[in-house]
Amino acid sequence: MKGRTFLLSMALVAGVSMSASAQFKIGGKSINTKKLVNAAADAAKAITLSDEDVAKMAREYIQWMDTHNEVAGPDTEMGQRLANLTKNVKVDGLDLNFKVYNVIDVNAFACGDGSVRVCGGLMKIMDDNEVMAVIGHEIGHVVHTDSKDAMKQAYLTSAAKNAAGAASNTAAKLTDSQLGDLAESLAGAQYSQTQENEADDYGFEFSIANGLDPYSMCNSLNKLLELSEEAPKSSKFRQLFSSHPETQKRVERMRAKADEYVKNQK
Repeated sequence: MKGRTFLLSMALVAGVSMSASAQFKIGGKSINTKKLVNAAADAAKAITLSDEDVAKMAREYIQWMDTHNEVAGPDTEMGQRLANLTKNVKVDGLDLNFKVYNVIDVNAFACGDGSVRVCGGLMKIMDDNEVMAVIGHEIGHVVHTDSKDAMKQAYLTSAAKNAAGAASNTAAKLTDSQLGDLAESLAGAQYSQTQENEADDYGFEFSIANGLDPYSMCNSLNKLLELSEEAPKSSKFRQLFSSHPETQKRVERMRAKADEYVKNQK
């Protein structure tokens, strides 16, 4: 019945002009037609977003994130450490910029505009080689356009959420802005195993190119895996890794890659 109601409401919206009343009722439930029309337009736009559109969205998103997270400045220990680690990092086609968030999360991400953000929790548990491997991994997602695709999907998800919530009086409380909605959607985004493997490969090559320990990528993944096993079963971190049974295989794959590299160097 619920699915039928949604299909009916969409059919009715197709016949409603933009100047028509913003609400009508089906089965005693108030429907926000303007929200549905806008959500449908947003969903269509997400599919046709150009690279320029996504780049602009990425810039706006990273500005929003930098505003809503405490950035460890250049006068702080973490800020100085990240600056020293990344001062010579260059990737063709990317205008890289790095910041560390003074938060306890063990995480890092990169956007299509070249912005790389590392969370303080990750900086605290990983050594310099491991931090750099993670940064290389995240840059790999950008180089392989995974980040751009995730941004598109996040936009589509946020638009779909508006459509799904159009029949609810609380829909407007989901987020206070589209950027906030994008942040929420991106936080829950997951890459495919193929995408993760390709980013791992990039992180490995990135480590080699920057004169780091060839086992850096393997060690960083293994540290995350061990941390997830030590975390409480109810924690989000534990739940995240419990849904990724391939993580151990990724560790072994990176170890084998490093073993082969070391062998060939002798």
